[in-house]
Amino acid sequence: MKILVDMDGVLANFEKRVLDTYRTTHPNKLFIPLEERTTFYVKEQYPLELQPLVEAIYLAPGFYRSLPQIEGSFEALSNLKQRGHDIFICTAPLPEYQHCILEKYQWVEEQLGSEWVKKIIVTNDKTLVRGDYLIDDKPSIKGLEIPTWEHILFEQPYNRFVDSKRRINWANWQSILEI
Repeated sequence: MKILVDMDGVLANFEKRVLDTYRTTHPNKLFIPLEERTTFYVKEQYPLELQPLVEAIYLAPGFYRSLPQIEGSFEALSNLKQRGHDIFICTAPLPEYQHCILEKYQWVEEQLGSEWVKKIIVTNDKTLVRGDYLIDDKPSIKGLEIPTWEHILFEQPYNRFVDSKRRINWANWQSILEI
């Protein structure tokens, strides 16, 4: 089975890093706790005057390279690989890609090892990538093609109200994937 796994919000804790950095650098500003997040794009939930502060965090050099892992993600990837599945990290870059793309590769090499670097697919359109499953936290994935994969929604606070056929987290992945 070919399983595509998103990076940000599935393997790497983008949300936690944004919030922790924001609260450290702007301690007296309004912030949105993780459990109260309701939009996929973090900056969209903040008032217009605060959006540049949020965006500056994830556009800064070193941001992607320093993302913490999501608990249980590495163990699940290793387990899936040991079971003989073909696993790829399928991630989308930011439009302001100057730091993002290189640092995603560095993060994968530092966190998972150099053998995983060969398993990275960077694309703005995940529908162009063939697979059986795509595990992604984005509620709706649109593109040029009808995907060959089934979208399995990775649980995050901001997608909890989205109706999805299948939801996954790293505690229940075995029962959801039924493998």
